[in-house]
Amino acid sequence: MRRRTVTAGNLEEILQVTAPAPASEQAATTPAAPPRREDHGLRTEFEFELPRGYVDEAGTVHRHGAMRLATARDELRPQIDLRVKENPAYLSVVLLSQVITRIGTITDVHAGIVERMYATDVAFLQDFYRRVNSEGHTRAAVTCPHCEGGFEVDLSGGRLGES
Repeated sequence: MRRRTVTAGNLEEILQVTAPAPASEQAATTPAAPPRREDHGLRTEFEFELPRGYVDEAGTVHRHGAMRLATARDELRPQIDLRVKENPAYLSVVLLSQVITRIGTITDVHAGIVERMYATDVAFLQDFYRRVNSEGHTRAAVTCPHCEGGFEVDLSGGRLGES
């Protein structure tokens, strides 16, 4: 490590060179960019495609969505929810509503939306949640019913047979 000796004479010069530009100067010289996320190699959001799809009030079917990794708070919060206390089966509805970031064009996913999903889609999302948060991936081992050969499919979307 290289050290730099600072004397009282060149301290002001060093501070001027290393000081950030004033906010008005920065705004004039650089366009406003969204804050840059640091990439730590951790994937925190996973895309999925629902088997049936969520049908909204207008009759639009939403199949593609995204789910983020759950936090400890996400798993603890349903434990104090009155709906869960009254009916423990409601836990998965509350939990899924917290970690699903979007379904189609819907970005405000709440328990009411998850309640109105088809049972097959809820079962798919429960399995997807388990895979993402426990196993860290969205792949599933399957067996061909014709040749009985084993292979993996990615549950995060796409059509069968696509790679």
